[in-house]
Amino acid sequence: MDGILSVDVSAYTIPTESPESDGTLEWDSTTLVLVRVRARGSEGLGYTYAHAATAYYIHKALVPLLIGKDPFDIPARRNDMIRHIRNQGEAAIAMMGVSAVDIALWDWKARALGLPLCRLLGQARCSMPLYGSGGFTSMPDEDLARQLGGWVLGGLAAVKIKVGRGNDTHRVQVAREAVGQRTALYVDANGAYNAKQALHYARLWEEQGVEWFEEPVPSDYLDNLRLIRSQTPMKIAAGEYGYRASYFQAIAGSVDVLQADATRCGGISGFLEAGHLCAGRGLLFSSHCAPSAHLHATLSLPEFYCAEYFADHVRVEKMLFDSSAIVSNGSLAPDLSRPGLGISFKEKDAAAFKVL
Repeated sequence: MDGILSVDVSAYTIPTESPESDGTLEWDSTTLVLVRVRARGSEGLGYTYAHAATAYYIHKALVPLLIGKDPFDIPARRNDMIRHIRNQGEAAIAMMGVSAVDIALWDWKARALGLPLCRLLGQARCSMPLYGSGGFTSMPDEDLARQLGGWVLGGLAAVKIKVGRGNDTHRVQVAREAVGQRTALYVDANGAYNAKQALHYARLWEEQGVEWFEEPVPSDYLDNLRLIRSQTPMKIAAGEYGYRASYFQAIAGSVDVLQADATRCGGISGFLEAGHLCAGRGLLFSSHCAPSAHLHATLSLPEFYCAEYFADHVRVEKMLFDSSAIVSNGSLAPDLSRPGLGISFKEKDAAAFKVL
């Protein structure tokens, strides 16, 4: 049989090392939903970071659309899934499910052809520039300084901290002292402020050399994003909660850096659409979290700006995936001897964390 033989779905919840928070949320675990597509003697892996219920939804709603269909025809498979989720909305759990399947199909296609995914897509660069991301609002000052300083020692040219809990200016000062003046400093409010608060902090932090202000207000408030962007030299970044191309079209006029997450916005296919939009609009383009999912796709985008090397996801992906990608000189480079995404699932190591 030449069509898709099976699609296995599972979910794994990994506790954080300590309770974590940003400007608007607290958490103590991270859940990864894994999809494995098998056809013609090859297997493709895809994943998303989402509630375990996403795994159930993929199994019940999306898998029946895939069995027996040609895995090479990724646009057709993706369109079938997006049409099917109409009544659930092209967002949230439904779209994260589509995203995980799309990533698995691209991984499968590259593996079936014996190619690293970046070669299949067409490679434009050798590595993915990174910025270190963590700096949770729950961190004591000494832990914050230690984490940021470690990234600088590791060669990363930029780091980002979370803000939005009331002691933000102090934490920005701690961060600046930890990384020195040569390292770019970014902040992420996760939509914690209103427009006046955001402008107040932007003016304070300009003096600390903060270069990037992410989600100073909720990312659906496009007029406020546009206002803040017009009043500060900082790069205004947003877009990680985008699920559809139409959202990226709408937000493009309100930001300097458009962020997209392949595990939410329709997989590799949706991520590339967002990247091409940025190229056409002269916008900087950045990937949100999930470095293993984004690496090869970013290498096919000549004007890609930088990738979020998010501490939680870096830890989870090291625990659950075997990968020989290397961080060097502030960038992540793939092992081109490995096909597809260049990762394999650590089944035995993951067993203790399986929840579905």
